[in-house]
Amino acid sequence: MEFVGQIVSGAFGEILARQKSGEELEIGELLACDEPNGIQLLQVYDLEYGSQIQPETIELMSGLRLEGKGEKTSFFEEELRHYVLAKVKGLVTVRGGKAVSTKTLPKFFNGLRRIRDADLSFLDKPEKPLFLGRLRSGSKAIDKRIELDGEKVLSHHVLVPATTGRGKSNLVKVMLYELLDKDYCGVLVMDPHNEYHKSLKKHAKAGEWLKSYSPNPEGGQVSLRVNYAALKPWHFNGVMPFSEAQQQTLHLAYKTWEKDWITRLLAGDSLGDKVQDVTLNVLQRKLGLILDGRVFVKNGSETIVDDVTGHLLDSKKVVIDTSRLGSEAELLVASVFTNALFNRRKAAQTDKPVVSIVLEEAPRVLSEAAGANVFSSIAREGRKFGVGLIAITQLASLIPREVLANLNTKIILGNEMKQEREALIASASQDLSTDDKAIAALDKGEAIVSSVFSRFAVPISIPLFEEHASAAAASAPARKAFV
Repeated sequence: MEFVGQIVSGAFGEILARQKSGEELEIGELLACDEPNGIQLLQVYDLEYGSQIQPETIELMSGLRLEGKGEKTSFFEEELRHYVLAKVKGLVTVRGGKAVSTKTLPKFFNGLRRIRDADLSFLDKPEKPLFLGRLRSGSKAIDKRIELDGEKVLSHHVLVPATTGRGKSNLVKVMLYELLDKDYCGVLVMDPHNEYHKSLKKHAKAGEWLKSYSPNPEGGQVSLRVNYAALKPWHFNGVMPFSEAQQQTLHLAYKTWEKDWITRLLAGDSLGDKVQDVTLNVLQRKLGLILDGRVFVKNGSETIVDDVTGHLLDSKKVVIDTSRLGSEAELLVASVFTNALFNRRKAAQTDKPVVSIVLEEAPRVLSEAAGANVFSSIAREGRKFGVGLIAITQLASLIPREVLANLNTKIILGNEMKQEREALIASASQDLSTDDKAIAALDKGEAIVSSVFSRFAVPISIPLFEEHASAAAASAPARKAFV
C-alpha cells in the first residue's frame, strides 16, 4: 500500500500528518486512513514546514548559501530532517458502503493514502439527480459524478457565490443543461445576458422542454410582452423604492380602477382629493421609467403570465431574455411571473413539481434595502410550497443572515474577499471554519458544495459547458434542431 503521509500528532479536527518525501499534498486533497472499523476520509486544509534542525542552524546555513560561502554545504539525510506537515480534518467514516459522521481520531501513527474508487461507494446516484460536477481532490478531478437529490436541493434553495470570472454562469449552464429534460422540476431563468437560451437550445430535447421569451425574439423564442392588466401594486415591491404615500396611492389606484389602473395612472387621471397632485406626478414619472414599452403593453398578450406559469408547472424550463431591459424592468418582469407562480402554488394541493427561479445579482431583491417582496418570501417559506431560488451573487454578505441560512445548498466558487468568505463560512451547512484558505485558493471551475443534503462539504470540479454539452450531444440520439 502506497502511503503519502503519516499521522504524527494533533487533535480532533486538527490532525497533523507528515508528508512522505517525494510526494506533494495540496490544500483540499482527499486522503484515506484504513481503520479496523472502516475507512476514515480526511481532507488537507493547511500545509507548513517541519524540521528536526534548530532554527538558528537553518538560518546560518541559509546565510552561508546566500552570501556565497557555502554553496556545497548540505544537510545530512535532508529528506528525513526536513519535511512538510499537513493539517487534516476528518470528513466521514465509511463502513459497509455507508458514510457516517466521524467521531473518533484515526489510529496514532497510521499511514494516509490517496482515495480510491472503492472508498466512494457511498456516493450513489439519487432517484432525482442534480448533477453539479465531478469530485475533486486538491486540483485533481476524479471521475466520480457528484449528484444530489435535485427535488430537495431545489426546493430548499441554492446559493452560487463567487467573484467575477470564477465560473458562476458556466456552473448554472451545466446545471440547467442536466435539468432540462427532468420532469421533477420546472425552472424560471431570468437571463440578463441572453446566454442561457443560446446554450440550452443545444440540448437534444430542447424542442420539448425549453421555452424562451424575448423582447426581440429570434429562432425558437416567443415575444415577451406583458399586458398592463397583469400588473398589481405588490409586483413593484423590491423593484423600485416608493414612499409610504406613493405605495398607498398605487393600492388606491388599483382598488379604484382595477385592471385599468396602470393606464389611468400613466394618463394622469385624478384620484380626487385623496391624493395630492405632486404624488401622482412622481408616480407617473417612476412608472414611466420602469414600464419599458418593448415589454409592457396596453393591448394584447393577456395570457402570457398564465402561459409561463403553466409551462413551469409542466416541468418546462423557461428562459426570459432581459438583456435589453433596465434593472427595474427586469426585476418587474421577474416579480410578475414569480408572484403568479407562488400564488398559484400556494392555492394548490400539491408541491410537485418543484419550481426554481434563477436570479442573477440576487442581493437586489434579497438584501435589507430591498424590503419585503416575493423573492424574500420564497426564501423564507417557499420550500413548503415546492418553490425555490437559485441565487447568484458576488456579494453574499449583503444578504441577511436569516435568508442566507435558508439557502440550504451553497456551491461556493473562488472568492478573494475575506468579508464574503466569512459570510459564507458562517452560514454553511457544514463546519467550514478551516476552509477559508481553500475557498480563497479555488481556481476557475472549482467549488465546494455545502448542503444539508450531503454528508460533508464536497469539493467538485465543474466541466466547461461547451465540452459538457458536446459530450452529451455525441452520446444522444439524432434529433431535429431547435432553432
